[in-house]
Amino acid sequence: MRPWSCWLIAALALAAAGTCAAQPAPDAYPSRPVRIIVPFGAAGPADVFARLVAQKLGENLGRNFLVENHPGAGGTIGTAVAARAAPDGYTLLVISSNLMINASLYPRLPYDTVRDFAPITIAATTPNVLIVHRSVPARSVQELVDLIRAKRYDSYALGGAGTPSHVSAELFKLALKLDLTPVPFDGGGPAIASVIAGQTPISFSALAPAAPGIKQGLLRALAVTSRTRSSALPDIPTLAEAGFPDQENDMPQGVLAPAGTPRPIIELIHREMAKAMASPEVRQRMLAIGFEPMVTTPEEFAERIRTDIPRLGRIVRDAHIRPE
Repeated sequence: MRPWSCWLIAALALAAAGTCAAQPAPDAYPSRPVRIIVPFGAAGPADVFARLVAQKLGENLGRNFLVENHPGAGGTIGTAVAARAAPDGYTLLVISSNLMINASLYPRLPYDTVRDFAPITIAATTPNVLIVHRSVPARSVQELVDLIRAKRYDSYALGGAGTPSHVSAELFKLALKLDLTPVPFDGGGPAIASVIAGQTPISFSALAPAAPGIKQGLLRALAVTSRTRSSALPDIPTLAEAGFPDQENDMPQGVLAPAGTPRPIIELIHREMAKAMASPEVRQRMLAIGFEPMVTTPEEFAERIRTDIPRLGRIVRDAHIRPE
């Protein structure tokens, strides 16, 4: 055998051994801390969700699950970090609708939304909520629409370009042909604060940050964007119940891994997520902040991604939404 052949065989053997080493056995996983990347800032809905999940996964699997916040560019920075991570099960990614929105919002992404990730599960959903300042005389969505058409109100508070709440607001505008100008703020918190202060008295907001103000009477909720009412606000109708169908736009809270992560690890995390969502403690805390716990299969999550990309993309294009 020629010397170069020996070297080639040895190199192939080493590569094969390295490949095997990169595929940890399910019974040995996790053998070290796992990071959960949240592509948004601290205290937002995705971050709150991730920290609840991380605590329960850590308790059940006996290893630390550490949340890392990588905010910026509508979630694309943190998502790219996860896409480039080793597919060994030690990096997970928490996403919301932003993953699917960004596929149309940004002309070039440093990852492929479908090919670069392995969906694990949608573990919760939360709606957006249409809120107004308590001085607004509208007690229903129809009354608010009438006021807008009468030119009593002409703007709404926007917590970020291309966010799920922005898409909900623009879908509402497009469907009803309303003349409302977005007033941008640096995040959902400042946008809600502007509504509470009466400076920009209308907004669509994620439910979790708006719920305290609603319950304290500082904000009036007129409708939620989910198909069914929220357990956190059972007296607030859906937009369909309020007479405005085809406005559904809930926000999934999903967990993914980098593409190529071994299937046994995907299945293990899926089982543990199902246990976490079934935990009375986690379920109670989720419901209290406006999340509806659930568990989908990886295949169902993948289908949601594939169908939401064109659906949300149409709204982004029709409303001429641009990234900040």
